[in-house]
Parts: sequence; C-alpha cells; structure tokens
Amino acid sequence: MTAILSRLLDLAIRIQQIPAPTFYEAQRAGFVREQFLVEGLSDVEMDSVGNVYARLPGGNASPLVISAHLDTVFPANIELRLFREQERLSGPGIGDNAIGVVGLLGLVWALRERRVRLTGDLWLVADVCEEGLGDLRGMKAVVDRFGDGPRAYIVLEGMALGHIYHRALGVRRYQIAVKTAGGHSWVDYGQPSAVHELAALAAKLAALRLPTSPRTTLNVGKIYGGISVNTIAPEATLELDLRSEGLDTLLDVARQAEGLVQGMEREGVAVEVKVVGERPTGEIPADHPLVRLAQDCLREQGLQPDLNVGSTDANVPLSRGIPAITIGLTTGSGAHTVHEFINVEPLKKGMEQLVKLVSSVQ
Repeated sequence: MTAILSRLLDLAIRIQQIPAPTFYEAQRAGFVREQFLVEGLSDVEMDSVGNVYARLPGGNASPLVISAHLDTVFPANIELRLFREQERLSGPGIGDNAIGVVGLLGLVWALRERRVRLTGDLWLVADVCEEGLGDLRGMKAVVDRFGDGPRAYIVLEGMALGHIYHRALGVRRYQIAVKTAGGHSWVDYGQPSAVHELAALAAKLAALRLPTSPRTTLNVGKIYGGISVNTIAPEATLELDLRSEGLDTLLDVARQAEGLVQGMEREGVAVEVKVVGERPTGEIPADHPLVRLAQDCLREQGLQPDLNVGSTDANVPLSRGIPAITIGLTTGSGAHTVHEFINVEPLKKGMEQLVKLVSSVQ
C-alpha cells in the first residue's frame, strides 16, 4: 500500500490544481476520464450532466457503485496554492474532494495488486454538482441510470475517516428576491429598500425557535444586491439553508420561513421565492449488514466507528431505498476554506478500510 499511497498523493495534487466549481467541473472530469482510460477500465464514458463512469469487471452478482464528487466550493478565480509537507497537504479542495476522487483510482490499483476477485462489477463514478446549489444533480443522474440494479453505493469523502454516514440529512434551500422602486437615499428617504427588507427578514428568521431534537438548523448564507451606498436598493437577494434530521420538522420550519416571506409582500415591495435545493432524506439502520461491515473494517484499522447523519451524495440512493453509506479516506480540517488540509499518515488506514469494505460486500 505504501507505493500506492505515494502515487495517490501525487495524483491528488494534480486533481486539486484543476478548478472545479459546482456546474463547471468539465476540465477536472475530462482529466479523470483520461485516467480511467489509462487504467484500461471498461465502459469509460461521460453522461449528459458531466458525470464520469468506468467499470472494473467482476462476477455475476449485482454491481457495487463507488462514487466521489468532482466539484469544490471555490470559484474558478481562486488561487489553488498547495503546500506539501511530510505530514500534511494543504490547499483549497485537497480534502473536499480531490483525495476522494483519487481514491477511486487508488482502489483499482489496490484491488489489482492484491488480485481481488470481485463477485460483481465495480462501477467507479466521479460525479458533479454535490456542493452548494448543485442540489446533488450529478448523483440523481447516477441513480436514475442504474435504477434498482446496484447492491449498494459507497460514497467517498476526503476528510471523514472514522465516520459512517448511513442517515441522510434533509435540506431545503431558498432564493428570496425582493424588488422595489428604489431611489435616492436622501431625496426618496422613506421608500422601501430591498436590502432593508431582506435584513429585517433575516432577523426574523434568526429568531425562529428551532428544536434540538431532531437537530435542526437555519442559515442565511448570502445577501446581495443594491447599487451604491447612497441608493435605496431596488433589488436584493437572500439565500437560505434549512436542515433537519427529521423530515416533518424540516417541513414545519420551511412553512414558518415561507410564512415570514409571504408577510413581506405589500404595495411597493415585490417578493419572489424559489426553492433552489432539496436534498431528500432516507436511512438504513445501524444494524444493516453494510453498516456493520463498514464498522468492522474501521475497527480492523484500530479506529472507533462513528455512526452519523449528513448531507452527502448518499442522500439520493438512501431516499430511494437503496443501501448506501458515505465514508472518509483520511483526516484533516478547514474544509470549505483556503486553509484546508489533510493528514497524510491516516490515508493508509483509510485506503485499507476501503479495499477491505469493497472486497467484502456481498
């Protein structure tokens, strides 16, 4: 595994250096497609939304799908500077999710090196639109493609080693736009300001009482708009993220938020609301064979498994009743910041966990 890890880290750096904002993953997808072809994998192709597929042939059992998302939260113009030290790699997107993507290839190398005989085909998928407003578009296309065929999905994330996500966190996201006549900040003072309206809405949203069980969160992630400091803003937009471990609770909080938004509209204030993200819920029980096997694979590496809930690509197959988990390949910190880093040493245990899991799934 040591030689494989060196190759894996080198390739992860090359992938990290290719910009891949959500909706703009084509360059990175093309690179991964070329790597699949170099490995001589079967049925290498890219679908209409930009997902990249490859197949490692196995026996006659139902296929297993291993996926990792290509996109990052960072815009195309951010400097993808990377620092390589003996114990860590630091750089935007290195852990989320360059190391996850290269884990697909590392898995192939390890399975071939150990001459593992697969009971069924192994599909490798590098998918798009997992982050932000991508709304899991890529994984939705993947699950539509395979239907009920796969025995399970295993989703790879770079920095979640030790965690097993077997429950899908429900998410609903809104884009709320306000339009007014605007005007001069002095001459037209008193006329409605789109920015003021949304600032007042944000305060009301923040004041909503949210339950701690099931855990539920609310976040106003962005407010943007206006023309200048001395102009009454004629338009502005707010982006709202709602999450809950309970679907009924999520829908209840969503109704409350929608009620506050509806109360804003009056003469001179037009409001437009769009649902721009809806991540479905679902789960498999903690005693499901896939979850138990994943725990065993971690314990073999001396790691204590942490069963968890999260919003990942696994939401989609879980919502459709297909067994799925999300696992990590190493540890790190600073995800979604320019200070993101991964630890090198735990990656060996992460890859051993993955190889054993894939080799043992029945």
